[in-house]
Amino acid sequence: MPTMPKSLLWTRTDTAGAEHALVDAGHGLTAHGTQLAADPIPYTCRYQLATDPEWVSVRLEVEVEGAGWRRSVRLERATQRWRVTAAEQGDLDGVLTAGGHAPVGLPGVEDPDRLADALDVDLGGSPLFNTLPLRRLGLPAAPAGTAHRIDVAWVLLPSLTVVPAEQVYTGLGPDRFRYASDSFSAEIDVDPDGFVVRYPGVAERFVPG
Repeated sequence: MPTMPKSLLWTRTDTAGAEHALVDAGHGLTAHGTQLAADPIPYTCRYQLATDPEWVSVRLEVEVEGAGWRRSVRLERATQRWRVTAAEQGDLDGVLTAGGHAPVGLPGVEDPDRLADALDVDLGGSPLFNTLPLRRLGLPAAPAGTAHRIDVAWVLLPSLTVVPAEQVYTGLGPDRFRYASDSFSAEIDVDPDGFVVRYPGVAERFVPG
């Protein structure tokens, strides 16, 4: 019997904003969602995501839009390599500079081979993307204290710059794990399917009563 898609809604706690995602986890994950956020300037982000049946990321398409600008990036993994294409309309850096913020540079990545070791993608500010390595590694069923150091292709918002990043996922039981990257770490609560319920300092999920 096919699985029913899930509708997930998070409220951001680090800035004014929210995220709504429709996900189908029947054969790996397919998902599409929308983020709204106010930091550093108001923007809308829309994404489409797909993994293979083993939860290895194979495609991510992201569009982000604000007043006077729009950017897009597409990541596709095939034959152990990432192909990255990006585009911009308008001038995000000009808008940021006018608002007193630092410019962010171009979308995409100059050398996609820097992403070669990444089996997961990550989208800035999105709690959905933590589920990818969690499920791929089988961390909820692993003994507490099991840790995995992974490489990800991290898409920054609102710039859509793509950078390689190292992250550490440590299982703390079936419904909690610790995420760490550089000097940041957080203990994150998840539901039985591995989707984030509470991400301290980032987002809280709306759970119908």
